[in-house]
Parts: sequence; structure tokens; C-alpha cells
Amino acid sequence: MTKYSLRSSALDILLRVGDNGAFSHLLIDQALKSNKIAVRDQALLTEMVYGTLQRKLSLDYFVNHFVAKPNKLKSWVRWLLYLSFYQMHYLSKVPDHAIIHEAVSIANERGHKGISSLVNGVLRSAQRQGFPSFEAISDDVERISLATSHPAWLVDRWIKQYGLEKTEVICQANLDSKPLSVRVQPLRITKEQAIDQLQEEGYQTAQSSFSPQGLIVEEGNILKSELFQKDCLTIQDQSSMLVAEMMQIEENQYVLDACSAPGGKTTHIAEKLNNTGQVMAYDLHEKKVDLVAVKAFALGLSNIETKGADSRELSAFHEPNSFDRILIDAPCSGLGVIRGKPDIKYNKDEADIMKLAKIQLELLENISPLLKKDGKLLYSTCTVDKEENERVIEAFLQAHPDFEIDQTFFTELPDVLKQAPGITTTGLQIFPDDYQTDGFFLTRIQKKG
Repeated sequence: MTKYSLRSSALDILLRVGDNGAFSHLLIDQALKSNKIAVRDQALLTEMVYGTLQRKLSLDYFVNHFVAKPNKLKSWVRWLLYLSFYQMHYLSKVPDHAIIHEAVSIANERGHKGISSLVNGVLRSAQRQGFPSFEAISDDVERISLATSHPAWLVDRWIKQYGLEKTEVICQANLDSKPLSVRVQPLRITKEQAIDQLQEEGYQTAQSSFSPQGLIVEEGNILKSELFQKDCLTIQDQSSMLVAEMMQIEENQYVLDACSAPGGKTTHIAEKLNNTGQVMAYDLHEKKVDLVAVKAFALGLSNIETKGADSRELSAFHEPNSFDRILIDAPCSGLGVIRGKPDIKYNKDEADIMKLAKIQLELLENISPLLKKDGKLLYSTCTVDKEENERVIEAFLQAHPDFEIDQTFFTELPDVLKQAPGITTTGLQIFPDDYQTDGFFLTRIQKKG
């Protein structure tokens, strides 16, 4: 594939994500699996698409600076300029003259001479003049919003919750890539054996301080490894691994995973059960639950039963006081995983957060009666918004004085997290800038007495 057609493919993906709401990670995955992208170009395609999406508001600021009538631009032309500006300003791999030549070729093919002339003129102006600085913007919210490409409402909201300095650091961290981490399937291979075998294959790994099963991949494409091909490894962020680690799982327990898809935490729980007991895995959509079943089968786990259902109505399937352990990995805004799914930050608003917080509280209200008297319920989200985290827990505890935060949760945290900046009386908030992981919230609840 030529660089020209590579950039044309990147533009196609950006248009589908930006204009039609498609998911960037799914489209990139499809493109890479299509075998139309040369192996040497796969990383560049991924970087161009994710980078352009991550920096969209910054790139729009540049377009508005260099284009006389930006509102008159056709959507594909705007995205072509975003893509080209991203490479010119944020990448050093391709010289400007090559970027300009390819962009003009794409404009010529998709449009007419007037459009290709405009693209050529705009890009050459940027090359000649240089890009405008964000530091000249006096308003802090606007400056952070445009410099880090986060919607102004979100920046303002985080400043009110966490302060100016922390917000700026969070936003900046969301632009940086994080190391990939994997979970070893201990029923198939020990972690020590996995480390040795990966080293023999040329991979560099480090042990996770969040999970005894976790490895951080420092060098090499782990998806190509023999261990991954044999389902001895599961791709999972370290923050996500922490969930099962903090559930006090013991063999032969009866466990409920109320919002289980796509199954990373479900299968981790099943592994920690040593394939004993049973995990009841529910999710709202039957197709999503199928993903959990497929994952369980691949990992050789037979202690997971899946079912599609609204978890707010599980009392129809289970008696009160049924489960030793319950996980509510609640549907959330996903604002903790922005760097892996950059389109999230453009597709959410404050109304979504309030709506989700209501659902999260309903889940706690309706599922908590299913917990045994001496059971433990772990609540988690992959967001960093207090409304979905601390305030949901506070509202639940206020309405249910027979429940309390399990204080042993804090003493059982991995050593690296015991002094985490995000610890509150309500639980643990992990920010994306803290440990090079996803942003995550978790806490553990139990019945009093």
C-alpha cells in the first residue's frame, strides 16, 4: 500500500468516526485485519487516526486560523486538513513536502481543482508561518480545552472537581500512550513461565504492581506472541485487573458479575476462583454476553454462566442473600479511558453523566439485596467523574444505612496504591496520570454487622 492510499484509508476511517459516530478502535481493527495494510504501515495508520481524533479540537483551532471561511469547508476537506496538520505539527516521521503532496493528491481525486488548490494553499501557509501557540489564550478553560483537545464543558467540570493544575495534568495524560498490559491465565501457565517464554520470544515485560497475574509489555507486539495465540494471556489494563484482585475471591464462591461484557473482569474472577464455584455473568445485550461466553471458552473456564438481562431486574432470577461476592462494573461515561478511545470525549455531555449516575444508583439499589449477610460488593467504573463515583456511593449509603464501606478494602490495596492521591473515605479514584493506567474508580461495600 502506498503512503497516499494509506492516508486515504485513514481519512475514510476519520470520516466514519467523526461524521457517523463509528467506533475508532473497531474500524482500525477491521482495517488491520483486512490485510490491505502492510505490516510496516499498521502502526502509522493507527497513530494517524488516533492522533487526529485525540487532537481534533487543537487541529480545528489551526484550521480556523489558516482558512478564511472554515464553515464553508466540506466535511471530508476539513478532516483531510486535520489529518495533514496532525502529521505536520505532532509527527516528525514524514517531511512536510510529502504530507502536502499526498493531501493535494487526495483532494484532487475526491474533489476538484479548486479544493486541491485550497488544500495546497492552506498547508503551505502553515508550513511557512508555523502553527499558532495556545499559550496566548488567556482564559484557562479555553486554553486547556484547545491545547489538549478536551471539550470546554469537561475541562470546566474537572477544574471544579479537582482544581486547575490536576485537570491540566489529566488532560495531558489523556494524549499520551500508555503501556499495554496482559493478564496471565494461571490455570495454563505460571507467571514466571510466561515471563521466561516471552523473553525467549524477544518480548520485554515488567511485573504489574496492581495484580500478581499482570505483566506490563515494554517491548514487542504481544498479539503476535505464541502465548497470546494460545490464550494464555488476556489483554487487560492494570486498573481493570485491580477489580478482581480487590473482591476477596475464594474458591467455591457464588459470584455475580452484573455488567459483565466484554468479559475481562468476569474471566479474571473465574481464574481467581481456580475454575471452582460459579460466576453468573449478566449483561443487558445478548450479543455482548456472547462475547463473555466466547472469552470464557477460549480461556478454558467452565465456571461461568452467561445470560442477557437488565441487571436492575435480577431479583426475578435470584433470591435475596444469594451471592458471596457481587461485582457491579457499572455502565459509565468512560472518561477514564479517553486515551484508548478518543472519540468518547466528543460524544458525551453533562446530561449523559447525570443519566448514567441515575442508572448506577438503580443498579446498586436493585442488586444489593442479592448479597449475602457476610458478602462483599465491589462497585467500579472506568470514569473519573465524582458524580458517577463518590456521589453515587454516598447517595446509596445514605439511603441504605444497613450498608457500609468495607474498611479492609483500603488496607488490602497493593502497596503502591495505599498512598494513592485519589484515595477518599468513599473509595479509590485512579487518575490516568497517576500510574500510566486507565482512569478508574472502585470501592467495596458490605452489610453492617
